[in-house]
Amino acid sequence: MPYVLGIDIGSTNTAASVARRRGATWARPEMVALDGGSVTVPSVLHLAADGTLVVGEPSAEDGSRTARGFVRRVGDDVPLLLGGEACPPQMLTALLAAWVVERVLDREGEPAEAVVLSHPAGWGRHRRELLHEALWQFGLGNVTLLPRTVTVAESHAARGFPGSAAAVYALGGNTFEAALVRRTPRGTYETFGLPQGLDWIGGADFDEALAEHVRTVLARELAAAGPRQTHATLRALLPECDRAKRDLTVGTETDVLLTLPTGPVRVPVTRVRFEDMIRPAVQATVDLLTRTVHSAGLLPAQLDGVLLAGGSTRIPLVVELLAAAFPVPVEVEPDPQLTAATGAALAACQVVSPRPRRPEPDRGPAPAVEAGRAAAPAVPAQRGPDLDRSARSEPPPRPPVRITPLELPKASRLVLARGRGREG
Repeated sequence: MPYVLGIDIGSTNTAASVARRRGATWARPEMVALDGGSVTVPSVLHLAADGTLVVGEPSAEDGSRTARGFVRRVGDDVPLLLGGEACPPQMLTALLAAWVVERVLDREGEPAEAVVLSHPAGWGRHRRELLHEALWQFGLGNVTLLPRTVTVAESHAARGFPGSAAAVYALGGNTFEAALVRRTPRGTYETFGLPQGLDWIGGADFDEALAEHVRTVLARELAAAGPRQTHATLRALLPECDRAKRDLTVGTETDVLLTLPTGPVRVPVTRVRFEDMIRPAVQATVDLLTRTVHSAGLLPAQLDGVLLAGGSTRIPLVVELLAAAFPVPVEVEPDPQLTAATGAALAACQVVSPRPRRPEPDRGPAPAVEAGRAAAPAVPAQRGPDLDRSARSEPPPRPPVRITPLELPKASRLVLARGRGREG
C-alpha cells in the first residue's frame, strides 16, 4: 500500500511515523516500531569492534566510541571522534535517518512516496544543505527537510487545532525550542519571526536535579558504601530518576529506589518537591517563549494557542506556567514525544498531494498607522512544505577533497542495539 514517512531525530530519541494512502485521501499516521515493540530508539550511534555503527545505547558505555547529540552539532566545523576517527555530525544524522528508512522499507516492502525529516527550528540554509548532501550520499536525495516547529503545528492541526498563528513550545530530553508558526493560504504552516532555543534545559536536566536531591539525602549511606559500590549505585540513579519523573507526571508522589550494600533504600519524593527543584529551569523556557513572541511584534493574547511537543511537556508544571503567561489555549497531545514525527508524516502527505490554495479573503484597504507610531517591519518567514522548494532540490555537489576518514557502513550493515533511552 502506498505510504509516506515522517522522521524526527531528536536530541535523545528518534521516532518515525507512516501515513498510508487510501484512495484519494491519507489515513491518520501510525507510529513505526523501531526497537521491537518500542516506537522510539535512542539517538545514539556506537562504533562496534567490527567497525560497524550500531544504533541505540551500547551494552557497555564507552564514550570514545559512542556519539550522542550529533544533530545539534550539524554545521559545526569540528567533527565528532568515534574510536579516534573524525566523523562529521551531518553524516551521523544522515546515517541514522537512512537506518530508519531501511527499517520501514523492510516492513512495508516498498519505498515511501515521500520522506520528511524534521530539524531544529533555528537552522539556516547552510545546515540544511550540509544535511541534504549527507543524505544524498546515503541514497536519500528526495528527503524534504522541515523545521520541527512546523511539523509540530501540522500534528496539532490534524487533531483539531483551528488556529492560524501559534507559539510552539518544544521541550525534549536535552534541548528547548521556541518559535512562532502561522497557517499559509494552502492550509500548511510556516515559521515566522526568530526561532530561539536553549541547549542547556531538557528532561535530562530534570533527572539530574532529582538525582542531586537523592545524593544529598543518601550522602551518609553512600560515603559508608565505599567507592566501588557508590559508583554502581550512581550508575543506576539517573535511569531511576527518569522513571520517578514519569511517575510524577500522573501521580503526586513516588519513591526513588536504589540498592546499597545494606539493602534496598527508598527516597520518597512528591510532585510539589520535584516541581520546586525544576521550577527555575521551566520558568526560563516560558520566559524565552514570551520573548520570542514579543520579538515578532506580538502580544501573547494575539496568538490562537500554544502548541506543545517533547516528552518533557508531560510535566504538569509546564502547562501550569504556560497557562499563567499565555491567555490562550495550551495544547498538548496524549504522547507529546511523538508529535513531531506524526506531523512530519502529515507534511509528507502534502508533499505528494498538495492542498489547493485557498482564495485570499478581501481584507479591504490597509488600516492607517497612528500618528507617532511606526508600522512594525515585516518579518521574513521560513517556508513550509508547500513553499520550500530549496529543501527538495538536489543538494550542492560534493567537495573535491575527501575529508571523512571514517569509513561509514551502509545502513544494511547496522545492527539495532536494544537499549532504553530517556525521553526526547
